[in-house]
Amino acid sequence: MKTKIGIGIISFAHGHANAYCNQMQTFDDVELVACWDDNVERGKAAATQYGMNYSPHLEDVINHPEIHAVIVTCETNRHAEMVAAAASEGKDILCQKPMALTLEDCDRIAAVVEKTGIKFMMGYQMRRDPANIAMKELIDSGVLGKIGVLRRRHCINALFNEGFVTGPSRWHIDPEKNMGMFMDDASHATDFIHWMLGKPTSVIAEIDNILTDVAPDDTGLAVYRFAGGEMAILLNTSVTLAGENTTEYPTSCRCCCPQVVYARRTLVERLGYPNSGWSRRTDWRRAASVYRLPEERDRTRCHGSGWTGFSGDGARCVSFGTRGTACGVSALKSVTFFSRNL
Repeated sequence: MKTKIGIGIISFAHGHANAYCNQMQTFDDVELVACWDDNVERGKAAATQYGMNYSPHLEDVINHPEIHAVIVTCETNRHAEMVAAAASEGKDILCQKPMALTLEDCDRIAAVVEKTGIKFMMGYQMRRDPANIAMKELIDSGVLGKIGVLRRRHCINALFNEGFVTGPSRWHIDPEKNMGMFMDDASHATDFIHWMLGKPTSVIAEIDNILTDVAPDDTGLAVYRFAGGEMAILLNTSVTLAGENTTEYPTSCRCCCPQVVYARRTLVERLGYPNSGWSRRTDWRRAASVYRLPEERDRTRCHGSGWTGFSGDGARCVSFGTRGTACGVSALKSVTFFSRNL
């Protein structure tokens, strides 16, 4: 009989923990063993729902002999703390995005992954989407020519949901615990852009509350530049009631029909896969070039491999997470540094 992989859950603060558990219950090679949550009521309810043990003591989960790996789904500002604790006990880790809210915490995670040699992976599922994989293959093949601009629209309606704003998930809009909606949700899009075009070199952004005042921000627009001159435009909003997430990228190839490069749904169907402003616009290039993204940390000595195969080794996963944090933090800093009144 095949040995089952024992899984522990570190907090049900993030709603995705429930989605993960619901899915894992359908796997015949996985056993949900135990969970920890600093919210006793929430932790006990989840343990009952998924048939696992609950403990109010984190060490009971990370030291459990039948747990091989843990999923870190606590508040974002505690990711580094929990990853360090679990990795130190030799547990493999899947970490919810964003990896951290500061580059210092990213370095802390990188150091413990390198030291312990555990398997580490980020929850960036866009790299597993068949449509996105097809886009990546098209870009890498060269058939589209040089990519001039990549535009990603990444929209949700969370801030129009009273339960999200006032219920247990309200920590998402706490500046200390999660920084803001752009930092949280745009993390998916920044990882997607990094995956498609490589490491950006500069960014300028506008991030603010436009339609609501319940969170640090509800809408953000960032423009990233790359070493080859390419641009990526990221629109992230948490106040979109009706909107389909799309990806578009103009190219130098004149023979490609628009359906190939415009809109996720069209691409899937065509390829047969399943389912306050900066006032001096002449100064934009100067502003964008002044705020440079932090240089990539050296992750080459980290060990481990991603659980699903797409992510490579632990060093690459840490790099993905660090780059996502850097892109978000840098965009927010560009607003602080470069916003001007008209």
